[in-house]
Amino acid sequence: MRRLFNAPLAQPTSAERIRSILTAADSMTVVTDEGRTEVSRLGGPGISEHVHLHPAPTRVRESATAVPGDGPVRATLEFTDIAPTPVRDRVRARVLLVGWLVDSAEHSTPQGSRCMQFDHAVLDRDGERVTVSLDELMEADTDPLATCEAGMLTHLLDDHGDIVDLLLRLVKPRLTLGARRALPVAIDRYGITLRLEYADTYADARLPFPAPVKEVDQAGVRIHSLLNMARHRTPRSWLLSDS
Repeated sequence: MRRLFNAPLAQPTSAERIRSILTAADSMTVVTDEGRTEVSRLGGPGISEHVHLHPAPTRVRESATAVPGDGPVRATLEFTDIAPTPVRDRVRARVLLVGWLVDSAEHSTPQGSRCMQFDHAVLDRDGERVTVSLDELMEADTDPLATCEAGMLTHLLDDHGDIVDLLLRLVKPRLTLGARRALPVAIDRYGITLRLEYADTYADARLPFPAPVKEVDQAGVRIHSLLNMARHRTPRSWLLSDS
């Protein structure tokens, strides 16, 4: 895991993060002028709720910004990305889809589905809010680990705690000083993130994979590569890394 000086770690883009959060979500909150409604069963067997996104026609955008209360009613779909492991501060990100919900023959959908005329999306993560367009979302790839991330992390924590301890060898010593525990908080195609918890705060340490995961079956191989690096970690290697 050697990198040239302070070269940035490979991470998902904001659009990729949103795609992955939406893919893995099993609930959301629909917010309109009439109030808030909790919606579950976004996936899985049986009758489920699904949301299809469509570009909002210009006439809808114009009428929605004209006179309040006159024209289409704006709606926001809220999704919360929660860490599957019992870390401190489990909310990893929030996603807002802003637009207008549609019920019309023009956009007929299967039972349990709704169409949304999409305006923009917002990713709220680590205190930073990023706006993403529909084109950016459509061009982004969903992370191959999105729907199995929760199971992978809980399995790693419950059945392979020794692996987490070994991975700590790849974290800079200054981050491990004073840490009371370390837990896996996220995994994606580019790497795994450990959360180090101290008495009053915490810090995240990202461990990049040697190569991105393209298929779910490759995740185990990538983790084993990190473990091999950890077993052969030497003090001198700190001079050439910034993990």
